[in-house]
Amino acid sequence: MAELADSARDLAEKLVLAGVGAVALTAERADALAEEVSARGGMGREEARALVEELVGRWRNESVRLGERTGSGLAGVFRELGLVTRAEVEELELRVAQLEHRLRLLEPDRART
Repeated sequence: MAELADSARDLAEKLVLAGVGAVALTAERADALAEEVSARGGMGREEARALVEELVGRWRNESVRLGERTGSGLAGVFRELGLVTRAEVEELELRVAQLEHRLRLLEPDRART
């Protein structure tokens, strides 16, 4: 149980760091990074820009993937702890409301018999 919680925490930390890295790299910063890569790496500006854009895309994809894994990991932890999600509560509330409505529809029939 503790290992599962630690794993979920590690995934959450990775998600936050990947998300911050992807969001923090604005177009202006990406251009500056491409300039620096071009100057230091001995490649053309367009090639360096393409490399930076590819890396930013990968970071964003990774953050989405980590978010999905974190979500499913946390859902497992919640289930282990006996907790329910908001969606599950809302589904149960809807089902109870439907049952109450059906009972109200049947009540006049009981009064007649």
